[in-house]
Amino acid sequence: MLKELEQELQKNRQFASDASHEMRTALAGLRAELEEARLHPHQTDLHGLLARALRGVDRLDAVLNDLRILGEMETGPPMEPQQVDLAELVRDEVSRRVDRLAVQLLLQPGVTVQAVPIRIARLLTNLLDNAQRHAQQMVEVRVSRAGDSAEMTVTDDGEGIAESERERIFQRFTRLDAARRLDDKGTGLGLAIARDIAQAHMGTLHARKSATGGACFVLRLPLAGPPARPGNPACRQMSGQGYGPLTRQA
Repeated sequence: MLKELEQELQKNRQFASDASHEMRTALAGLRAELEEARLHPHQTDLHGLLARALRGVDRLDAVLNDLRILGEMETGPPMEPQQVDLAELVRDEVSRRVDRLAVQLLLQPGVTVQAVPIRIARLLTNLLDNAQRHAQQMVEVRVSRAGDSAEMTVTDDGEGIAESERERIFQRFTRLDAARRLDDKGTGLGLAIARDIAQAHMGTLHARKSATGGACFVLRLPLAGPPARPGNPACRQMSGQGYGPLTRQA
């Protein structure tokens, strides 16, 4: 018991240290930009300075927002789970987004789980944000049954994730080189939050290679009702029979 407590304390100390480092890094960059402009006002491109400063503020805001979500999940009051139709939730969340690429949907209706809707919506948002960041031409979400589990997959046709990195990306504040290159405002917390949400719902979230060579994130949650007939494994090509129509939404 004492060993477990010490491990938990060490984990919390490491997280606090990592969070502090991320925020100090963003603030240091912002301060350096402003001090340089103050020293050389006539050599400063004001438009460029303001754009870089706003990106720094956006990054700080993103870190603080993700930290707030983590804090609410770990110490906030419990939320009451409801019966959630994953297909309806996905369709609703995608319809609210304005994305670089249209999201293809292949949704089996009636796949229900016991879940906190706002948390599953956050998980989906984080996976879609990640997919949109890396995709070249295609982002796809599928919902289906697989035995006594509900499956949701989010797939892109980007450069994919090396097998050796597929667990590390779920660690807090982890950002691979490709992610840093594509988006300098990311926090490295999105996938960690998504997995925490999955585990809080007695589910799993992992990454694998998609049929297109990109990344495929697979969420599995216990079905709310009795076990259904086994469905097709995640990331395998589906015929579409018995599924809702494949739709594209902006």
